[in-house]
Amino acid sequence: MSQAEGATDLDAAIVRGAEAIGGQIAAARSAIGEVIFGQESVVDHALLTVLCGGHALLVGVPGLAKTKLVEAMGTVLGLDARRVQFTPDLMPSDILGSEVLEEDSHGKRSFRFLRGPVFAQLLMADEINRASPRTQSALLQAMQEYHVTVAGARHDLPRPFHVLATQNPLEQEGTYPLPEAQLDRFLLQIDVDYPSRDAERRILLATTGAEEAKPRQALSTDDLMSAQRLVRRLPVGESVVEAILDLVRSARPETAEKPLAEQIAWGPGPRASQALMLAVRARALLDGRFAPSIDDVAALAGPVLKHRMALTFSARSDGQSLEGVIAKLVGRLG
Repeated sequence: MSQAEGATDLDAAIVRGAEAIGGQIAAARSAIGEVIFGQESVVDHALLTVLCGGHALLVGVPGLAKTKLVEAMGTVLGLDARRVQFTPDLMPSDILGSEVLEEDSHGKRSFRFLRGPVFAQLLMADEINRASPRTQSALLQAMQEYHVTVAGARHDLPRPFHVLATQNPLEQEGTYPLPEAQLDRFLLQIDVDYPSRDAERRILLATTGAEEAKPRQALSTDDLMSAQRLVRRLPVGESVVEAILDLVRSARPETAEKPLAEQIAWGPGPRASQALMLAVRARALLDGRFAPSIDDVAALAGPVLKHRMALTFSARSDGQSLEGVIAKLVGRLG
């Protein structure tokens, strides 16, 4: 078989896989939309994060269905979902688990590891910035390495493993903001805004009656992992690769063009490029396409870059915002 024939067969296999999985993903999106109203963009970005095999930071005020979204996704995607409420007194062992000393009927004592809630396929870390840095780092290490170490013993996490963490942008008293290096481990920052009037009307009618709609399963764990493997196989054109590189490098003060370079305090590292590369593929698959475009890069620039860069004090004093700077960077993609 020639190299060209091999490439053709591979492309055909990707198309068949995308067509088969595309219908399942559309069904999952529809099933989540039956219980989460007015947050289509949030649902899409959360699904996109899981398709990439990554983690997301949900930023929004209380009462915008962030917890309900995670519960619905767990059911719809066939994942074991759990929720941990982060508080200042939460310890790493409350998340990871701990060893307990047990004694059998013969009087022999031994340690047994009791698994914590992190041993789930979909974990909601509610108000992650309320926990101490020590507890935050314990979870974020698990996110990066997909295993935990307790008393010198390694314990692998279930696969797939995803964390959807929430953060309240208003109430910052008594919180521990996530350090930049830990924020970088989140694939996307998903901003959860207020619903529209029509969506809020649907919420009122659907959630205050005698019966409330329940999510239904649309995918199995195996289906989801097949989709995650397919995302990494989707072809990416050279123009899209160049657009990703141009965008990420232009967001760094060392390589940005003036006057934007003077407004950026620090910019995204290579992990932002990796996140964009995966995210544009997943967005294409979510929309039923077989390859991403530059439009996908532009659409995902905000969620990928917002938590990976910061403005200088002078830029903030002049009324500049991260959203505005990212919009200018996107506008230069051409």
